[in-house]
Amino acid sequence: METTSLRLFEAARKHIPGGVNSPVRACRNVDSIPLFIRSAKGSSITDVDGNSYIDYVLSWGPMILGHAHPEVTRAVTEAAGRGASYGAPCEDEVLLAQEVVDALPSVEMVRMVNSGTEATMSALRLARGVTGRNKVLKFIGCYHGHADPFLAAAGSGVATLSIPGTPGVPAAVVADTLLAPYNDLEAVKTLFAAQGPDIAAVIVEPVAANMGLVPPQPGFLQGLRDLCDAHKSLLIFDEVITGFRLAYGGAQARFGITPDLTTFGKIIGGGLPVGAYGGKAIYMRRIAPEGDIYQAGTLSGNPLAMAAGLATLRILKTCDYAALEQRTARFAGELESILKSKGVPIRVHTLGAMFCPFFTDEAVTNFEAVTRADTKIFADFYKQMRAKGVYLAPAPFETGMTSFAHTDRDFAATLDAARTLEL
Repeated sequence: METTSLRLFEAARKHIPGGVNSPVRACRNVDSIPLFIRSAKGSSITDVDGNSYIDYVLSWGPMILGHAHPEVTRAVTEAAGRGASYGAPCEDEVLLAQEVVDALPSVEMVRMVNSGTEATMSALRLARGVTGRNKVLKFIGCYHGHADPFLAAAGSGVATLSIPGTPGVPAAVVADTLLAPYNDLEAVKTLFAAQGPDIAAVIVEPVAANMGLVPPQPGFLQGLRDLCDAHKSLLIFDEVITGFRLAYGGAQARFGITPDLTTFGKIIGGGLPVGAYGGKAIYMRRIAPEGDIYQAGTLSGNPLAMAAGLATLRILKTCDYAALEQRTARFAGELESILKSKGVPIRVHTLGAMFCPFFTDEAVTNFEAVTRADTKIFADFYKQMRAKGVYLAPAPFETGMTSFAHTDRDFAATLDAARTLEL
């Protein structure tokens, strides 16, 4: 059936590669066309054909307060009235930096950038500059943006589209990227035993959220901290997703682990393009112009993103994260029970304001297990739920999100839709 979304998608493919500006949005993995969105409010989005959906994508994470929160909207509108960009410092970037530093004891200084990719790329450069080493250890299935060194065995859209290797990335670039299975501390120990003096940093999603949702096993994160200390390598937490979502102080507050550097994005921009990296002052003072490690950006600290992020974080300080986690866990548990009653293999992981269904009977603790889940059932699940007004991420390697705007009625309606599925 011809729809406005279909018409726009066909037009987009003439001018935009794949018709989208970020690959997973194309919905190829679920045999669907993308929905083009006209507006969003609270916990719902409305497409260009006038159909409304309960939104569990939330712009892939930033909208923890829900869409178009009035205080955030007001802050952005007022900032736009003062000018969209200065190419010079503004007060809100100082205030937002202070909020981030106050929220995370491991962060003594922070540098604003424009995306999560830019944040992780810059944090790695800093780690290499500080240590004088070249190698970085990452985990199979973890996604740290699309900078060349991180595309080896990446999750998220790279896994969704089954792109082999890293085309366009010189072999020499990823030669310094070491790989280990997520949650496999013994594999990390083996790599350190062989190459410890060359490892500048370990970068990890403290909760893997780009291969679905895979929490760390007990002792895993502390083990990484201990190994980095023993070998004088830096531990980088990629909290682009978990920062201010898993808890106000992020995963590091939740698990009581102190990284050397942390990367941020999504929530700290209140829905506008943003990124940041921060950590101990002894390292951050190496960044130019105070130090000798160069990094710059025309729109870094731009007044619109700073205003949106500042308004968002100030509101979040008063929010009840524990209550949202309890409601999300109850919803995820009921969803799992409903799907189990249909005879499909299912495990629904949940942590904080995140959840993810894996269509499998086995425990899911790493990317290998994720890839064995049934993607055909997932595609059927996605399409039927979308037809019933529930908007989920169109890929089994992405995490579902909830927000403070989601109501019990939203959760009940979602569960009612799940009861009618034919899987």
